[in-house]
Amino acid sequence: MLMFRAECRLTEFRRGCHLITPQVVASLPEIARIDTGLLHVFLRHTSASLTLNENADPDVRRDLTMALDKLAPESWPYVHTCEGPDDMPAHVKTALTDSSLTLPIADGRLHVGTWQGIYLCEHRDRGGRRELTVTAWGLPAA
Repeated sequence: MLMFRAECRLTEFRRGCHLITPQVVASLPEIARIDTGLLHVFLRHTSASLTLNENADPDVRRDLTMALDKLAPESWPYVHTCEGPDDMPAHVKTALTDSSLTLPIADGRLHVGTWQGIYLCEHRDRGGRRELTVTAWGLPAA
């Protein structure tokens, strides 16, 4: 059994859904040594989230952002407002999505669908640089 862990520091993104599959994979090149296993990606923040979704059409990213903004608008009368009007809606959006993903590894690569990619959903106007803990484990390649 092999096990690897790395930190992945992302550049700052504006509010929206951003494809980060290349950065995640590049942060842990040891994935190539795993024949059959799992990759766990954990976002160490509460006002952004992760999702696995359609990665070909950029309209999907815009539509996801629009839908999340409609589900948790800034105009609601939130009590937690000390960090600005976009903070509590960001926490709600994170609760609706997730802060981690677990994905299969096969033959040294992520084994996801052709049109699937890992997204960082940045829910704040100025969320800053986001950090991920990326962990892979599994059986070694022959």
